[in-house]
Amino acid sequence: MDMSCTHSHYVMKALSQPPAGNQGVLAAAATGLSTFISQQGGDIDRILGRSGVNPEILTQPTSSLKLTHYCQVLEQAAQQTGCEHFGLYYGQQFMPQQLGLIGYIGLCSATVQDALTNLVHAFGWHQHDTFMQFVDLGDAVRVDYQIRHGGIVVRRQDAELTMGMVINLIRQGAGKAWAPRMVHFEHASPESWHEHCKVFDAPVYFNQPFNSMVIDKTCLSRSMPNADPMLLSLMMEALQRLNVSQATQSMAEQVRASIQTHLVDGEPELDKIADVMGMNRLSLQRRLKAESVTYRQLLESVRRDLASHYLQQAHIPITEMGLLLGYSETSAFSRAFRRWFGVSPRQYRTN
Repeated sequence: MDMSCTHSHYVMKALSQPPAGNQGVLAAAATGLSTFISQQGGDIDRILGRSGVNPEILTQPTSSLKLTHYCQVLEQAAQQTGCEHFGLYYGQQFMPQQLGLIGYIGLCSATVQDALTNLVHAFGWHQHDTFMQFVDLGDAVRVDYQIRHGGIVVRRQDAELTMGMVINLIRQGAGKAWAPRMVHFEHASPESWHEHCKVFDAPVYFNQPFNSMVIDKTCLSRSMPNADPMLLSLMMEALQRLNVSQATQSMAEQVRASIQTHLVDGEPELDKIADVMGMNRLSLQRRLKAESVTYRQLLESVRRDLASHYLQQAHIPITEMGLLLGYSETSAFSRAFRRWFGVSPRQYRTN
């Protein structure tokens, strides 16, 4: 299919949509998901059913679904297919054209640097409650990506999928053999982490502050083969139209997301989270009180959810989990875990 005709198809379809608002993430992010799940031996209907997703939504790239449901679909797919690297492999074959509007915004850009800059600028319209930034490192740049939704604790599959999408966009201009200098992930290292190095053709590091890709500047000036400034402008307008109305997270959800982001540096104090969110301690406490929750309850909730998830990952030693959850000592984590679940972490894992 002619590239410009495909571009025009997405533009006209999006511009014709009533400005109902993107619920969380545009369904184009799940293009080809049903086929890929089937190839991995999974049951798409069961996975979508458990995740609360209407299959019809996935057939309409400019429709949308809740980000919580989208991430749940990916995690359920990994579990149900028995493929722990589901997001990694799905992202490896996910071409920018499949991403709909946000993909074409990158493809229509003039250079690789423009493609990345435009991607970072527009990604929040494609997927809400997401942080993305472009950082200059001197002889390289870094693209950071992170979901910031308090209701999403487990998001490994989405992170690995997204990094794969970014690489495939860069390779449109830099060539199929291009590879990043290094890749970072915020989640813990999986047991077969060497597979990530093979897929990305680069060193991969885990337990990092962000999901990131470090890119040598030598490739940034390369031209994108399908650059089209007029279509780029139309794509931007189309994507914005789908985001006229955005649902906002509750204060509690925003605090949960911020807590999870900062646990890697130790237990985040209330003052620190308040400062990050641009308010003082008392203002944050008042906002949380209005939602009938305290900061301590949210901190406990995030830690409890993450602890349950980590214990299902057999390769993560229990002795490391305290640090992952921001505790200074393993004994403090063990006491908290017994309070939450009534058993020790070791008993929980073996049951």
